[in-house]
Amino acid sequence: MNLESILFTQGFGSRRQCRATIAEGRVEIDGAICDEPNAEFSTDALTFYVDGTPWAYHERAYLLLNKPAGYECSREPQHHLSVFSLLPAPFTARGVQCVGRLDQDTTGLLLLSDDGQFVHALTAPRRKVPKTYVATTRHPLDDTQLAALRDGVLLHGEAQPVVAVDARARSANVLELTVLEGKYHQVKRMVAAAGNRVEALHRERIGGLTLPETLVEGKWQWLNATDLASLQGR
Repeated sequence: MNLESILFTQGFGSRRQCRATIAEGRVEIDGAICDEPNAEFSTDALTFYVDGTPWAYHERAYLLLNKPAGYECSREPQHHLSVFSLLPAPFTARGVQCVGRLDQDTTGLLLLSDDGQFVHALTAPRRKVPKTYVATTRHPLDDTQLAALRDGVLLHGEAQPVVAVDARARSANVLELTVLEGKYHQVKRMVAAAGNRVEALHRERIGGLTLPETLVEGKWQWLNATDLASLQGR
């Protein structure tokens, strides 16, 4: 693939902007400046540098973000900062989108990708991908509340009860809840319907993928082959 196309597919602007970036001597590959847009390179395991910053070539972007509170999962946030402000600009330019959404005050595991099929596979209701949350509750949890969540609670505006895959108390006021759906404010509404209130909410797991303890809030990382396989149940 020529260098102009490499930069273009990775989100470094229009083709004209990519040609200008290259012509200005801002791109380095294999320790040397490359100022020829038509220079050909293999994209296998390719890492190039733009303005001194390394970029690994990926045909598709599969990202994991440890979302902090106070960020909206929107490119046009209404009241808070956008989660996209936590990512390098090329990701936004290449069309990376959130794989489902978290409320602005909910923290934890958020996936992003520019692969529409991947996004659909994890968000389509019929796929029933389990998602595990940890909720801090206002009142102590009891067996009646946990049983209600596991048996199903009726949410306002819903015709059928919503059932948790699992609901267990980690401590007096810390609930681990696994659900299959992704309804609006679902966890908060379920806990309220069971007779309690969510004070803080954190998503810990999607499918078989757990948020790494080493990834601090506000930081992102690429999903590797093992991560992708765990999301697909392999």
